[in-house]
Amino acid sequence: MRVFRGRALLPGGEQTCDVAVEDGRIVAVGDDLGGEVVRLAGDEILLPGLVDTHVHVNEPGRTEWEGFASATRAAAAGGVTTIIDMPLNCLPPTTTRMALEVKRAAALGQCHVDVGFWGGAVPDNLSELRGLHDDGVFGFKCFLSPSGVDEFPPLDPDTLQRVMTELADLGALLIVHAEDGGRVGECSGGRYPDFLASRPPESEVSAIELVTSSARATGCRTHILHLSSADAVASLARSGVTAETCPHYLTLTAEQVGTGATEFKCCPPIRGAANQGRLWEALRDGTIGLVVSDHSPATPDLKTTGDFGTAWGGIASLQLGLPLVWTEARRRGFGLDDVVRWMSARPASLVGLDTKGAIEVGRDADLVIFAPDERFTVDPARLHHRHPVTPYAGHDLTGVVRSTWLRGRRIDGAAIHGSLIRRTQ
Repeated sequence: MRVFRGRALLPGGEQTCDVAVEDGRIVAVGDDLGGEVVRLAGDEILLPGLVDTHVHVNEPGRTEWEGFASATRAAAAGGVTTIIDMPLNCLPPTTTRMALEVKRAAALGQCHVDVGFWGGAVPDNLSELRGLHDDGVFGFKCFLSPSGVDEFPPLDPDTLQRVMTELADLGALLIVHAEDGGRVGECSGGRYPDFLASRPPESEVSAIELVTSSARATGCRTHILHLSSADAVASLARSGVTAETCPHYLTLTAEQVGTGATEFKCCPPIRGAANQGRLWEALRDGTIGLVVSDHSPATPDLKTTGDFGTAWGGIASLQLGLPLVWTEARRRGFGLDDVVRWMSARPASLVGLDTKGAIEVGRDADLVIFAPDERFTVDPARLHHRHPVTPYAGHDLTGVVRSTWLRGRRIDGAAIHGSLIRRTQ
């Protein structure tokens, strides 16, 4: 038996205690427990492993953008012990049972953390949804505007309704990239204000109103991905539909983005500082419940074009999410317990992973030794995802992950400990 001794963030708050681990599970929390002791330093605290339900790994098919080995190594370095992989940017997209098997075969034996999979909902795969659900995907992702890759087209309102009806019958979760394609415009050149104007707040508001009304009509359990516009918060608060946001919306602002700085491009876009403050207030009141990465890397030639019309829209932050959010949350008066709730407990709950997301008896011993007061400067050369392109280069952050443990075993970046997981609820 291994015992972690020191400060720990438990569901009831911070406590100095022993956390005992055996056969990959937490078996006791108490004082002076026997076993092989891992003693935390005075500036360290034990956290539950983070659960990131929004990760684009891109393998197979676009493995040159990212892959399971590099993505999961980056996840572990950032305190993330479970990821759920998105169904697009890989080839084939995860929209059929056969494609899901191809994805699982590609991931097998490469993963440093636990990995599960989303299925995709596209206009022509309604007949595949039940089979994918039976095969253990954690839910289904759809777009309401072009996804950026031709093989994963968006749903129109009628098809969205049909998909929601089918998923409600299955008891499955639908997760939605909510931008209204009819309100998204074209953009070219290096001026960020032009890109921002091409994807206005109204595009998110309109799409979310469609989703929430369709969810009411069908009874489909629905979740809004990567909320950027605080203008949509009021509609969400009335709807009961859950939502997430991402580190880049909480820590970066439109005012920071220089001409040609396409490392900042993502969809929906990073908006202004006033909007950002309102997102933090929605986290405070619970309208937004989760913070996940939307890790979406690409090769440098696609990402750093200097043209916001042609550059790939995605930010790679899997390794940096915890210190990014903690640095800004702390500045705004939130506690580490808030960050852990947003980045571990609630993502685990969203996808039904009842063995993840907390330090308590019976849960998986997915643990992070974290130094919440240690500062560091982001050095792209020290990032583990495949291409170290980041808008955070040179940022001073607080909070260092000193080690990450999966089911009681330390992740060292060499040995493979991760499992491919399936929905069990």
